[in-house]
Order: sequence, then structure tokens, then C-alpha cells
Amino acid sequence: MIIRKMTIDDYDDALEMWLQAGRSGIRAKEDSRAGIIGFLQRNPDTSFIAETDGRVVGVLMCGHDGRRGYIYHTAIRDPGRSRTIGGALLDAMKASMKENGITKVGLLVDTDNDEGTAFWERMGWTRRDDLIYYDRVIE
Repeated sequence: MIIRKMTIDDYDDALEMWLQAGRSGIRAKEDSRAGIIGFLQRNPDTSFIAETDGRVVGVLMCGHDGRRGYIYHTAIRDPGRSRTIGGALLDAMKASMKENGITKVGLLVDTDNDEGTAFWERMGWTRRDDLIYYDRVIE
């Protein structure tokens, strides 16, 4: 397996996996090709692709604001290999965040995503129950 930085050339594979995951919060504008181009230009070293035999098998899209990191989208083609593929993607992301001086990374998991919740807990991430998350679409 090869772990490498994500480029816009990976967009179609990444989008396909995000949509198959079904719980990824894909939004038409932000997650369009143009939206991902902008994201990768702002965060060129923090999103990663896993490849096996030239085939994209995992994606982790992460960025930071100079203070904290945030994982926006993840997906693995073969959920049975989530620990291996996901772990390798997380290792690459952690190294990149450290290089950028970022020491804390967050993410959101849908409340009905038991598989995702179990994965993050297995990987040592801490669930927070002390927050209420708000957002608003600005048009």
C-alpha cells in the first residue's frame, strides 16, 4: 500500500468513495471539484490517498487553520481493512499536522454511524459529549 498526498486528480475516486460511505455530509458547492481545488490549494500537505496496485482504496481529507486541524471526509473502499488503511492514512495526517505545528485535530461523526464511531474509538480518539455543534449555510 502506498500513502501519498491527495491531488485534484484523485477527486473522482474520492467523491465516489464519499458518496458510497453515505454518511459523509457531501455538499454540492463545498465538495464540488472547484471546492476541493480551493481546499487543496489552502491545505496542500494535509490530505492523503491510500493506493494498492494503482487503485485508490482510501482517502482522508484534512486541513487546519494554523491552530487546530480538522478531518472533513474519510472513506475506505474495503471496510474490512479500515484499521490497516485508515491507520496508515491517520499516521500520514498526524505527521503532516506535526510538521505544521498543529497538536489537536477534530472530526464529526454522524450520531447513527456506529461503524464510524467504533473505528475512531479503536484508533484512540476521544468522544466529546460536552459540546453542541451549530452550523449555518451562508449563501
